[in-house]
Amino acid sequence: MIFVETELAGAYLVELEKREDERGFFARLWCEREFATHGLTSRLAQVSLSFNRRRGTLRGMHYQAAPYEESKMVHCVRGAIYDVIIDLRVGSHTHAKWFGVELSADNRRGVFVPAGFAHGFLTLTDDAEVLYHISHPYVAAAARGVRFDDPAFGIRWPIAIEVIAERDRNWPAYLTTMRCGANSR
Repeated sequence: MIFVETELAGAYLVELEKREDERGFFARLWCEREFATHGLTSRLAQVSLSFNRRRGTLRGMHYQAAPYEESKMVHCVRGAIYDVIIDLRVGSHTHAKWFGVELSADNRRGVFVPAGFAHGFLTLTDDAEVLYHISHPYVAAAARGVRFDDPAFGIRWPIAIEVIAERDRNWPAYLTTMRCGANSR
């Protein structure tokens, strides 16, 4: 695994380190030892798959409230997505900054999303599938989000959003959640 730092503190692009031969290749998507060596959460509590029928589907921007925060390793295993993370850690020098990258079955990149970040993606193809390795079991009561179009972040989505859940469309503005203490960490 090849870990490439992003401009957001603690977040990484993870490239595959392929072992190739005439059959194809083999590569690790998760390695407890490699993650620990880089000082990243290496606990794995859950693996999840998201299937998305239509191009232009947006899921996000999600996170789990304390004490149920989760780190994630995200890969697109079918199709392509534009993956976005936002640093919501108050006190971080990259607080309220975002990072976006195309993840696809073709480029086989992954993104390590630290605890305290919001995460979401926009599908660039029909029938996109996204694989998550997650450090903490999902707790519905701790599910939170911020708006995908919040001017506090200024995310530039590469294509039009065609499909979005009502819940994701109606997350509160970040500054509102900050005043209410919902994002305190």
